[in-house]
Amino acid sequence: MDKSAPKINSNRDKRAGKGASLVDVLVEDGVLTQEQAEKVRLELIKTGEEEKAVLRRLRLVDESSLNQAWAKVLKVPFVDLDKEGFSPQALTFVPRSVAERYTLLPYSFEARDKTLGLAMANPLDLETVEFLEKKTGLKIKVALALEKQIKDGIKVRYEQELTSQVTEALKDTEKKTQVVVGKDIGRSIKEAPIAKIVMTILEFAMKSRASDVHIEPQERSTRVRYRIDGIMVEKLLLPKNVHDAVVSRIKILSDMKIDEKRVPQDGRFSFSADGESVDLRVSTAPSIHGEKVVMRLLKKGQEAVELVDLGLRGRALRNLREAVDRPHGIVLVCGPTGSGKTTTLYSLLSKLSTTRVNVITVEDPVEYEILGVTQVQVNVQAGLTFASALRSFLRQDPDIIMVGEIRDQETADLAINASLTGHLVFSTLHTNDAAGAPPRLIDMGAEPFLLVSSLTCVAAQRVLRKVCSHCSQEIEIAPEILTDMKEVLGPIYGMVSQKWEKEGKQMKIKKPVGCEKCGETGYMGRVGIFEVMPVSEKISQAIVSKSAASELQKLAIEEGMMTMKQDGYVKVLEGVTTIEEVLRVAQY
Repeated sequence: MDKSAPKINSNRDKRAGKGASLVDVLVEDGVLTQEQAEKVRLELIKTGEEEKAVLRRLRLVDESSLNQAWAKVLKVPFVDLDKEGFSPQALTFVPRSVAERYTLLPYSFEARDKTLGLAMANPLDLETVEFLEKKTGLKIKVALALEKQIKDGIKVRYEQELTSQVTEALKDTEKKTQVVVGKDIGRSIKEAPIAKIVMTILEFAMKSRASDVHIEPQERSTRVRYRIDGIMVEKLLLPKNVHDAVVSRIKILSDMKIDEKRVPQDGRFSFSADGESVDLRVSTAPSIHGEKVVMRLLKKGQEAVELVDLGLRGRALRNLREAVDRPHGIVLVCGPTGSGKTTTLYSLLSKLSTTRVNVITVEDPVEYEILGVTQVQVNVQAGLTFASALRSFLRQDPDIIMVGEIRDQETADLAINASLTGHLVFSTLHTNDAAGAPPRLIDMGAEPFLLVSSLTCVAAQRVLRKVCSHCSQEIEIAPEILTDMKEVLGPIYGMVSQKWEKEGKQMKIKKPVGCEKCGETGYMGRVGIFEVMPVSEKISQAIVSKSAASELQKLAIEEGMMTMKQDGYVKVLEGVTTIEEVLRVAQY
């Protein structure tokens, strides 16, 4: 520790905001009402305390809103460190001991401007800022951050394997700084530092249970984001000068052309770490700042998940099982991209695939291999589409056919004809809910009377994050949330509340907190919420008469269908997930 290091002036922030009022800013931001503001001003006169102290004592504002308003008063930026990507280079300029002593965290570095981004709990501590400017030789750009986030960030970032390993690799890269052009790029990307950066990024993806890795060029840096439990999380910022070499390294692994940067490319490769292996489906796309790379991680040898483990149960599970037990018909799974439709279909097929039946699938792409199933990859350039593959499948003596997605009238008609000729057909459709599937197929050109003869069941789903079992806390249900739950659940709420009463417990819900095991997110793992609509006699008549999706849903609910939102709320009351997650995925 440098002996010239300054002492923090704790009184310095008392001079803050002489020409500004924290209360006024909170009112302008809509955080405080005028009545609450008057109450605070009265307390200030009575006690002589600072505004922040009074606001904290009265508990009128949460800490994040308070600090955002305080940043406006101080006229400095506010940074949310939980959402901000970190530059490994930034950490190298400030020792951990200094960061801990002065409650600050370096989070960004601009090589072009020689600017270090510094998150501080007390951005008015100018002596510390001046000290760091002299020590680093850099221009310091100060931002206000929550003290807890800074302390957590110091602990995580200085120890985190991803950041430390990439930092070491970048140091090696700087020792070999050179301008790389033309034929020299091949030699550059094979050098240890670049290979190590790529390897570290992939190892972290596997350890953090990420499904996708995004390497995105920005104007002055390259950010690395991971999709963990369905949510994009920014974890790393790389200097812009290594971007091309990192992308080229990935291209060589994926057997792509490294000198072609003008058009999108696709490739695959395998990667192993800590005894686990994954297949990576890689896609590149040109952007104004360089090529963006997205890598989808697919675990090798992953077995299909049981329907119960996916989140299906009760009447929905029974209706779906009854539909797949029939020898023919169409079973559709609906939802937007990333809602887990393919996972559900794989789960169904793995149970149906035996030595007694011939199962064929056409997918785009084939994500997991299923033992005993003939799986075909769509190849549009070669003329192999969903429709052409489905047409040829009928000459392959199939019992069960899975079509990755029904996208057009031709595929819809072929699927209907296949089911009418004695085949069990599975497919997916992009609709918001189960009731929207029949009208969508009719819009594509399917004949209603043929559709009702073939369609046996429609399921719709979403995936949401499960609350972490290690750190979650039980809290009482807020009155407004309870009112909404009673309205959405209807009679179902009474059944759930009776169960709590029988067990002698007060009805509570889980709140995410965040711990080391869940990466400080409060969530770990995912679960599905479902609605399953069997095509009954009444629903068939409504389809033939081309009724709207709202009418079909009304009939299905009358016949006992639980909607996705209802299923989500039940899972909230069971402590599986949170109300915020349900509203995030099922509020449409």
